[in-house]
Amino acid sequence: MLAAATTAKLLAEIALLALAGQWVVGLLAGAGRDGNPFYRVLELLGRPWVRAARWISPPVVLERHLPLVAFLLLVLIWIAAAATKIRICLEIGVALCK
Repeated sequence: MLAAATTAKLLAEIALLALAGQWVVGLLAGAGRDGNPFYRVLELLGRPWVRAARWISPPVVLERHLPLVAFLLLVLIWIAAAATKIRICLEIGVALCK
């Protein structure tokens, strides 16, 4: 169970960093962001989470807001995984969690 919580936390962290990096590169590149290869790689990493956000959000949510919805969803997943990992570590002992 500890491995599952750690894996979920790690996947959420990778996706969070990809979405945050995509946002920063989008700010720096401006209108030419679609031609930026680094932006495209980060978009590729975040795309499954943006699709999941589209699937769970109501139709009134605009397409441009979906990355924010995905980011907030990933924050909730990260918090849940971190809380689960802490609970497991306290149950089995902190020395075994290393």
